[in-house]
Amino acid sequence: MALDRLEAMRAFCRIVELGSFSKASEALGIAKTTISGQIQALEERLGVVLLHRSTRRVSPTTDGVNYYEQVKQLIESVDDLEASMQEVGSIKGKIKVETTAPLGSHLLIPALPAFLQKYPELELEIRCSERAVDMVQENVDCALRGGPVTEPDLVCKMVGKMRFCLCAAPSYLANAVPLSHPSDLHRHQYIGFRFPASDKLYCYDLHKGEERFYVDVKPHLTFNNADVYCNAALTGLGIIAIPRASAQRYFASGELVEVLPDWQASNMPISVVYP
Repeated sequence: MALDRLEAMRAFCRIVELGSFSKASEALGIAKTTISGQIQALEERLGVVLLHRSTRRVSPTTDGVNYYEQVKQLIESVDDLEASMQEVGSIKGKIKVETTAPLGSHLLIPALPAFLQKYPELELEIRCSERAVDMVQENVDCALRGGPVTEPDLVCKMVGKMRFCLCAAPSYLANAVPLSHPSDLHRHQYIGFRFPASDKLYCYDLHKGEERFYVDVKPHLTFNNADVYCNAALTGLGIIAIPRASAQRYFASGELVEVLPDWQASNMPISVVYP
């Protein structure tokens, strides 16, 4: 239905209810000449006279009364539909979200209080795992993922970036060669991380001002589970690159120490994906 026809029907209903072109014009915020043109075009399209016009009052004809009763229901249905679509606060239902434990702990959980306050009728089921789930097969609505998303059948929307840093246990650094430049990483025990979803090794740049260094060190150990990866460094097995948010508590306790603090690691893209 064309919008101008719908607006003409709305104008007609207000004229019948208020008994005046002028009052209808004022109620709708539309010029009287515009309303007159709408009603004339509506009558010509239908081939009937809808209104009796006099100097004192406007009233519907018999055809106008029948038309009003049907159009009124249509207008109310359209208004109800628009209102239901605009009621953001009425969003309700269950959403199943998949993510990894680090993203869930350090990114998702801190954002939930404000989110649930805005949508109190929403129920979330958050599942944390390191494997790449089949979202359609396992009925997952969306996933929060870090790093590259390679599945061609998923819609991917980047929502932010996560800051990373290099760190190691004091017990490892006490017996290791000095580390003052990224090129020294080749002389160290470097631990790699492989993304479970894509099976790709995490690679990144280090930059300090205008100087950049691509870390292509071959790891002597590689893990695809974030907790195990971090525990390897805590045990003193070598240097890892983890989200700064995850590392802060270990820095505070002294279990890990940041290495090459003057060099900033490239940020990892964080994306929401869904089928």
